[in-house]
Amino acid sequence: MASLFQRRRNKATQTERVRERKHEGFLRYAGFRWAKISGGLCLLIIISYAMVDVTPRHNGGSWYGYTLGTIGAALILWLTALGYRKRKMTSDYWSLKAWTSAHVYLGLSLIVIGTWHTGFQLGWNVHTLAWALMMLVILSGLYGVIVYATLPAALSNNRDEMTQMQMLEAIRAFDRQLHTAAQPLTPADTAPVLAALDEDPFAGGVAARLSGRYPNCATAAALRTLAASHSSDAAARDKVVGLLKQKVAALARLRAHLRLRALLEIWLHVHVPLTFALIAALSAHIISVFFYW
Repeated sequence: MASLFQRRRNKATQTERVRERKHEGFLRYAGFRWAKISGGLCLLIIISYAMVDVTPRHNGGSWYGYTLGTIGAALILWLTALGYRKRKMTSDYWSLKAWTSAHVYLGLSLIVIGTWHTGFQLGWNVHTLAWALMMLVILSGLYGVIVYATLPAALSNNRDEMTQMQMLEAIRAFDRQLHTAAQPLTPADTAPVLAALDEDPFAGGVAARLSGRYPNCATAAALRTLAASHSSDAAARDKVVGLLKQKVAALARLRAHLRLRALLEIWLHVHVPLTFALIAALSAHIISVFFYW
């Protein structure tokens, strides 16, 4: 009996380990394999930089600088292939999770490769422009890693198993109830309610979408107005105030959903254009080097 219990416990443990492997994130892929490879590459570059004697000093035009420059340029071009890779379905070593893990950690290694390639000689020229754009691409990529590691859970919790369409339908349902409930109100109390009914839940612009703040929200304004009003029948007014509170809460959930989605997506509108700018500056850098070589 004890042996049977032990076998079942071992089987459950093995099943749990398989489940953990299947659900491990791209940052932890294969026991941080690409983090170790990237760290080892950076350590090798730092040690070799200290040991190699370049006369008169390290710079991008030395043989060592050319070596690191070639590695960095090839790595940048390979890293840009992730967008194409997402359209292909493969598994094991070249799965999308493995590729993304390599993209993140090898991308971070460019901080060392690119900076040590310059020999720490930076100035106002196209070479420094390429280095600066590379650093901006890396920073925007880091932002993407952070938001994808933290925001999806917040997005799921905020939705509470509701889709965006269901959230919109809930708001429309409150609007229909408000339209009926506002009939007995005085014209002065009806006007802000009508303004709330005409409100576009998606209005506010990019700034409002990203900040989650809507200072001109007509529904919130109507709630404040009716909560302080005494001109209508108390029972009718209280019913409308209750519906407005529910609509404000529904709007808050929808807007939080839109904000989290915007934060998840907007970094790509920075990361991708910066990447193309980097490739252009890198091409100018390489052409100018060979032209003056």
